[in-house]
Amino acid sequence: MQKSPITKYRPHPAIELPNRQWPDRVIDTAPIWCSVDLRDGNQALAIPMSVEEKVEMFNTLVKIGFKEIEVGFPSASDTEFAFLRRLVSDNLIPNDVTIQVLVQCREHLIRRTFESIEGIKNAIVHIYNSTNPLQRKVVFGKDKKEIREIAVAGAQLVKKLTPSLPGTNVRLEYSPESFSDTELEFSLECCEAVSDVWEPTPENKIILNLPATVELFTPNVHADQIEWFCRNLARRDSSTISLHTHNDRGTGVAATELSLMAGADRVEGTLFGNGERTGNLDIVTVALNMYTQGVHPELDFSDLNGIRDMYERTTRMEVHPRWPYSGDLVFTAFSGSHQDAIKKGFAQQPTEDRDLWQVPYLPIDPADMGRSYRAIIRINSQSGKGGVAYIMEKEYGYQLPKEMHKEFGKSVNRVADKTGAEITPEGVYTCFQNEYIDIKEPIELIEFRSERIDERTVEVWVVISHNGTNKNLRGTGNGPIAAFFNALKEIEIEDFELLAYSEHSLGRGADSKAVSYIQLKNTVTSTVCFGAGIDTNISLASIRGVISALNRLMK
Repeated sequence: MQKSPITKYRPHPAIELPNRQWPDRVIDTAPIWCSVDLRDGNQALAIPMSVEEKVEMFNTLVKIGFKEIEVGFPSASDTEFAFLRRLVSDNLIPNDVTIQVLVQCREHLIRRTFESIEGIKNAIVHIYNSTNPLQRKVVFGKDKKEIREIAVAGAQLVKKLTPSLPGTNVRLEYSPESFSDTELEFSLECCEAVSDVWEPTPENKIILNLPATVELFTPNVHADQIEWFCRNLARRDSSTISLHTHNDRGTGVAATELSLMAGADRVEGTLFGNGERTGNLDIVTVALNMYTQGVHPELDFSDLNGIRDMYERTTRMEVHPRWPYSGDLVFTAFSGSHQDAIKKGFAQQPTEDRDLWQVPYLPIDPADMGRSYRAIIRINSQSGKGGVAYIMEKEYGYQLPKEMHKEFGKSVNRVADKTGAEITPEGVYTCFQNEYIDIKEPIELIEFRSERIDERTVEVWVVISHNGTNKNLRGTGNGPIAAFFNALKEIEIEDFELLAYSEHSLGRGADSKAVSYIQLKNTVTSTVCFGAGIDTNISLASIRGVISALNRLMK
């Protein structure tokens, strides 16, 4: 970091806004919500969603209650185009749901976008162009007049093409991209110019989306921007002011809430904040924050666990254990004093559904989201990997590698699903033993000894039972594990790669045992899994861990 005085960065200038009103306002009604999971969220994934995964997410968003859903950038790729046409051909879009499509202010892209929305009852064509000084200079090399003309030309083309889809109610949304870093007067100038083209009315409003594409300052400054814009906009009664906050400073939720107080009507965001860099606004958090204040968000998160499972499956992202409302550990308490207060709060909480919720440390009833409070980690088929790992460490001293948490968690959940009951800590430990330690097929270690030949070479002699037949093997390598792998080649077990190894002591003193965790990959099938081995001898513990992983890969 640069030493003081800091010259590399400078504070954002204050906004001149005499008699600002937003600090005295409250949020007393739900905004218009627009999910951008299928566009902004999807483009931020290392592996974008498949069409089938997008369909699953779209159906979930509809079930939650979103009435406006941005489904993609159909002019950008054949996959995006095909997904939108799939929604049309399979009749998946309810009549009360509006499909939003994003497109740059470029003629051939806008024309392709109109092809994609043919047959849709209600559509928002969302055009945008970058307006901030840095991009005007560095990216486009254009002045303000030229940038404004790009926006105007885009709006003109959308208006011209709209009659070509007589069965579609087309609405226009315009974003001065990087509004957060654009001069307010120029953002207003561009929006007014687009609005002049579209000629909105109170019955047919234009959506003016004011994105904090990069979050650059404290939330109150964004609220000042929004209130200033609402005060100075000529056609305020014919405009829907929309927010699209990112989370670079970690205050996207606060910026959105204060900007709703400042006069915004609409919110774009994603489930659990998935998006570029540090993410988009998390709509789940804003909606449930609203709910805890007695304002219904008009979105249904009563099955939050199921929504999270869908999200993690389709995006391959994970919700952090401490993420508001949805994390594995949000409704747990490890502190004894917290556990006691919560227990007493539940005991005194009235049972009627409409009674005021008053339980210490829990600002929301977990049951309202289909969740439950756990005073200590208890495991059932809905439990997360974090709880399983916590039990193994706190109760039995096993420090499972982070990458192993999910794998073992699934094993425990399978047992819970089978029994239909909660699993005790003892049951978790038994599952670990059965899954990793006591697995002896197709390979069982009978005898093992090793000897260091020189500084670079270890030789091992091994007797194993392989599919019920004893085998005497010998191998050399730069360590016991490498030598053991080479010994296995004698019986044509060789299509495996060591990905990770770790070990630690179980207990203290001369009689303590070592536990090893071995992660292997089958180089033919690309299957990856862990094994675990325990022994008083560290080398033997690692060999047992290798055999455990091999047996699990080959079963």
